[in-house]
Amino acid sequence: MPATEDLLARKDGDFRPGSVRGVPGFFRVGQDATGRWWMIDPDGRPVFLRGVHGVRVPVNHSDTALPPDPAARLRSWGFNALGVSPDSAGRDDGLPFLGTVEFCQAVPLLVAPGLRLPDVFDPEWPRLATARAAAVCPPLAADRLLIGWVTDHRLEWAHVPVPGRPSLLQLCLSLEPSFAAYHAAWEFALALHGGKLDTLARAWGVPLANKEVVRELTRSERGISTRGYLRDEARWAREFARRYFPVAAAAVRAADANHLVLGCRSVGRTGAAVRAECTYPAVDVGLPDWRELPGTGAHPSQPVLASDVAWSEEPAASAPAARRPRRLTTFERLLRRARTSLDRLARHPDVVGYLWAQWQDEPAEQPPFARGLVHVNGAEAREHTELLAAFNQRAEALHGAPPVQTT
Repeated sequence: MPATEDLLARKDGDFRPGSVRGVPGFFRVGQDATGRWWMIDPDGRPVFLRGVHGVRVPVNHSDTALPPDPAARLRSWGFNALGVSPDSAGRDDGLPFLGTVEFCQAVPLLVAPGLRLPDVFDPEWPRLATARAAAVCPPLAADRLLIGWVTDHRLEWAHVPVPGRPSLLQLCLSLEPSFAAYHAAWEFALALHGGKLDTLARAWGVPLANKEVVRELTRSERGISTRGYLRDEARWAREFARRYFPVAAAAVRAADANHLVLGCRSVGRTGAAVRAECTYPAVDVGLPDWRELPGTGAHPSQPVLASDVAWSEEPAASAPAARRPRRLTTFERLLRRARTSLDRLARHPDVVGYLWAQWQDEPAEQPPFARGLVHVNGAEAREHTELLAAFNQRAEALHGAPPVQTT
């Protein structure tokens, strides 16, 4: 296994010609001679990024003791970056960070259970996206601590693994006609079946006397899940992603030519159709949920930052309690799986780093199954930090070791 010191001594000449993405003097990515992707810091050294989402300045509820400094805590646990965060906590102490554009704030927003996306079929989407990036990105364009731009924070693609829940195409078909996505979805679906509703109904195996039937199914939370529908659903999800990622990336690059485009951060898993479009050149580095990493033999190889790492599953906010994932019976078994998963993640040739899911426990979470590195009272969550600190210390060396084959 290569020593960490040897890895950090590498410079640009150690990366495959033509593989490096980004601008010298800023964060970049590139492949070494063995085909492993690395994040490259502004000084040209390869690093395995280790960050945390949601880091924020602690509130001081005492007149005496000051709350611990987040940056100092992160460094003591072996973290070297900030994920998506609500404020500038840690930046003033020199930690590299992710920026967010939040295109959802600039265009009509599609919102439903499991769905939160900009209406990329709106004719104004490209213009509004360009204007949004021009307003957000330039102030940080020369900042060497900025790793790259996340296009949107916590999108929801209506990819629900629970059978029977309405998914993206059905939800778009059920929107109000004031949304461009409503008309685009019906045109798309009908065009696949000769422009006729009865032909579409037969292909999906669903009785559709009129368009309103789909809306009624959605209102009663009955998802269409026939083979014919799911085939068209995957096509629609990919078309949606195809209209989102290139436009968002072009807007960012027009406003800031120095930094990487990292794609979006999504709530939970997005599905293969969306991931297929979240690739270069639309996105320099993907930001998939860590449970959706590509197999080590995936082609073409794409660098990714594994996002929202945590030991416990996060239930979808809209999922009924009876359908939520079952917690592990013992915390010890959870930690054993966590160690194995972290090692596999670090050895993955496409993974250039990881982002822990959240800085602080949510109010409803109960330790040790909460996901924060800090409890609500400000105390350190040692059940997480001790394991992560040990892993972070050897992450670079692990990434330089032979990968574990996955499918």
